[in-house]
Amino acid sequence: MKFIKLFILGGIIALSFNTSIFGQQTGNLSGQVVDTLGSVVVGASVTVVAADGKEKSATSNQSGEFSVASLLPGKYTVRVSAANFSLYENTEVEIIAGQREELNIPMTVSGVEEQVDVSSSEGVSNDPQGNAGATVLNEKDLDALPDDPDDLEAALQALAGPSAGPNGGQIYIDGFTGGQLPPKDSIREIRINSNPFSAEFDRLGFGRIEILTKPGSDKFRGNAFGNFNDESLNSRNPFSSNRAPSQTRFFGGSLSGPIQKGRSSFFIDLSNRDQDNNAVVNARVLDENLNEVPFTQEFQVPSRRLQINPRFDYQINDKNTLVARYSFNRSSVENQGIGNTSLPSRAYETKNVEHEIRLTETMIINPTTINETRFEIDWEKREQAGDNSIPTINVSDAFSGGGSQIGLSFNRATNWELQNYTTTTVGPNSAHGLKFGVRIRNTSFTDRSENNFGGSFSFPGAPEIRSPAGCTPPVNAGDPPCVVLADAIAPLDQYRGRILGNGDPRYFPTQFNITSGNPEQKVSRTDYGFFITDDWRVNPGLTLSFGLRYENQTNISDNSNFAPRFSFAWSPGAGGARAPKTVFRAGFGWFYDRFSENLTLQALRFNGSEQINLVVSANDPDPVRRAAALALLAQPVFTVDGVTNVPTSDEILAALPQSNTIRSIDPELNTSRIFQSAFSVERQLPARTTMSVSYIFSKTANVLRSRNINAPICPEQVNCLNAPRPDPALGNINQYESTGELTQNQLVVNFNSNFSNKISFGGNYRLGFVNGDSDGAGSFPAYSYDLSDEYGRASGDIRHFFVLRANLNLPWEISMSPFIIANSGRPFNITKGVDPNGDLQFTERPTFGDLAARCGELGITTSYCSVEGEDPSKIIPRNFGQSPSSFTVNLSVRKNFGFGGSSPRVAAGGGDAPTGGPGQAGGIQAGPGGGGRRGGGGGGGGRGGFGGGGAGEGRKPYNLNLGINFSNLLNTVNLGTPIGNLLSSRFGQSTSTGGGFGGFGGGGGGGGANRRIELSARFSW
Repeated sequence: MKFIKLFILGGIIALSFNTSIFGQQTGNLSGQVVDTLGSVVVGASVTVVAADGKEKSATSNQSGEFSVASLLPGKYTVRVSAANFSLYENTEVEIIAGQREELNIPMTVSGVEEQVDVSSSEGVSNDPQGNAGATVLNEKDLDALPDDPDDLEAALQALAGPSAGPNGGQIYIDGFTGGQLPPKDSIREIRINSNPFSAEFDRLGFGRIEILTKPGSDKFRGNAFGNFNDESLNSRNPFSSNRAPSQTRFFGGSLSGPIQKGRSSFFIDLSNRDQDNNAVVNARVLDENLNEVPFTQEFQVPSRRLQINPRFDYQINDKNTLVARYSFNRSSVENQGIGNTSLPSRAYETKNVEHEIRLTETMIINPTTINETRFEIDWEKREQAGDNSIPTINVSDAFSGGGSQIGLSFNRATNWELQNYTTTTVGPNSAHGLKFGVRIRNTSFTDRSENNFGGSFSFPGAPEIRSPAGCTPPVNAGDPPCVVLADAIAPLDQYRGRILGNGDPRYFPTQFNITSGNPEQKVSRTDYGFFITDDWRVNPGLTLSFGLRYENQTNISDNSNFAPRFSFAWSPGAGGARAPKTVFRAGFGWFYDRFSENLTLQALRFNGSEQINLVVSANDPDPVRRAAALALLAQPVFTVDGVTNVPTSDEILAALPQSNTIRSIDPELNTSRIFQSAFSVERQLPARTTMSVSYIFSKTANVLRSRNINAPICPEQVNCLNAPRPDPALGNINQYESTGELTQNQLVVNFNSNFSNKISFGGNYRLGFVNGDSDGAGSFPAYSYDLSDEYGRASGDIRHFFVLRANLNLPWEISMSPFIIANSGRPFNITKGVDPNGDLQFTERPTFGDLAARCGELGITTSYCSVEGEDPSKIIPRNFGQSPSSFTVNLSVRKNFGFGGSSPRVAAGGGDAPTGGPGQAGGIQAGPGGGGRRGGGGGGGGRGGFGGGGAGEGRKPYNLNLGINFSNLLNTVNLGTPIGNLLSSRFGQSTSTGGGFGGFGGGGGGGGANRRIELSARFSW
């Protein structure tokens, strides 16, 4: 830590005394003037006005291009006039020393009353932050996205697309990782997949989402909104027989303005969401006569959420600014744990309170060098309460009843993050844009868990008994016969047999586990990373970007975490009379996924002494232990109302001393390391449209998995009776390892168009292939000592993914914003439903013969049941099943009513100029020829932006906007993942709807389930 402090201090001191090296430098402004159809405007007069009133002028040439040189760093107003066109004005153009700001200007024909939405760069650019494959959403663009914060996050994840690795992408808020997503009212800009190979970021750039919050304004502005929905506006859930009562009440507002004019300002927003949603139980249970009957019912799940987010911007002097932001979040959810096959008795409650403080100080060291320090501290308390006084009864894919097994649990966490970044330019004509810095994070928490203190019984069913043992049903002509001596027992039949007192051990519960011991543990983790980047503009058409990052953390021993990065952007013909229309980009780099503190917690909690997790298994290969286990499993008395005479922890330890299951971390564990490369072609098309085609390759080594390192060593996987364990004195040891691998190939077509001031749209199509042998830290192999059969489709292998978003401004100040997602289904694993190898995991997969026979019995004809030509004795690959595809159309329709006197035209984004000086937006990205310093992480603004969603909002001082928001407008039934347990009578069936937004979740609006219609009203001034 002392070295880190000296590193930061030494860098700042050295730079502050080296002004003679960097010199007094200026910046340039250039761009192109076009009309609304993308045709160039010749002879337009461009005037650049500095804050002190000094002006410089230029005229657009035959290509519509202009250039203004030798501008001192600072904020400028740009005015453009041309015959037969309305005056254009942009007060938010910022010039950085040694850089060229690109500004493409759309002009509107005189007499056409349209709001001009200004993008900072609508063409293609070889700026590292300006890749056309990125998406930049400003305040107006957000109108096409959901108001609900949970659905908004899911929509953003869908726009970002699937990221490499089992952990997916990451969200940054004002440059910080973690934290709650702010309300839409607080968001100034969102950048998705921007500058993917920058060494500033630890995680992958493809899948990265950067959110920048709003600063205060120099005039008082505010708004108030309210959204409402209830069951009368919704369609019925397809798995429910009726429309149960439900309601959503979402309201709030924001206020911004000056505190000391020209020096300090504030922005504050408040939102409150009260939801009474429903969870649909779709289970199969036994009635009083022990007959199998369906149990389908909706249960209300009340949730409450309050957010308050004040922000203050203060210009300390002409070189230093300070931004302070506080966030308060309080939420609660009742009746969690209910739904699908989980019965109402499993309900539990969650409460969460979070306080977050973020400080950003920006210092201009000299005209070319800026230093920024960010600090965040967060306190969070999460409490859960549920019944763990009675055991849980899990009957696979039929029902889960009994207690929730939550007990009284809580997590109290303190997290802090410190960043210090310096940006400068060096070399002839400031050709090199350097950025370097350090980030240090720490999380410390106390976690109390009474999970499973009441115990859990499992009834997964029992397999057929065959002769010869382990034979496979024939699939093709000529396959050897296989005689079935005893039929398979379905999970619900197994449970019924135990209620009837059937003494056959096949009807006993297959497994019982219970936890006891010290419920409270403390964990702390620190990680840090250093980086340096160099964006070198070799010439106007070629930019090379170099980067190096080093990371480390405290809870594992892996010190070789160097992450070099490189990319280039080449635009043929740049620097000539016409702006380039094509850019070629390529890059590669290494990235790392940190080992989570939650995994450290599990290893500490279940280390064999703190908490003991006792497992009684009917499939224990050791005959003595199996006999003792069967005696314990015969002890409970089951009825349709529950279970009594449950074995205690003391009884289990006395009969089975080796029943304690331990969690451990492999001493040789390494951080997951991802190599990613990409090549793309970006093209500017007519009508203010850009398109990019990218190929992305990712290879992940050291993927985490879990493996039972003391499982029985079976001579054959189908016959593990009497198989020995490596250490007979111990039970099962589930170890976190980094022995997995993952490979991903993607072809991405991204398009964005500001076709006119009335029509704009954007989206992308992705063709993806993802294969690997692990789906993350909680993923167990089918057999612990042979991983050769594990390589197959990964759980995130979505073959086709398409997303389209648009804004249409119609007459009478009406706007429509559709958001469409279509994707093929994810794969799912098909398992036997039993544990023949005694590792306590039900991950064993059937053979092709077993699968074909079961599909034939149930009459299933899906693609994964067509196995003709396959070896019937061969085990099917991992994730062999295919979930149904999904198609969702969301639509927002808004009508604006403006009144009051005419309001002067404002800058892009609809707001006044923020106060607080440089760095007010919370971050800096600079590079030669870059997109300018707009705060919060870089230029390239406007890349993929699509404006106009406000239907003329901002033309009048007072505006009332009324809207109707449709989730799943066409009421498409998007089914969830089917049941993969081969023993289940519902094998291959979906028992719930899939998550909204292409499987990326969304807890607020239910997109992708039944249709929902939400009414909204917003008043702004």
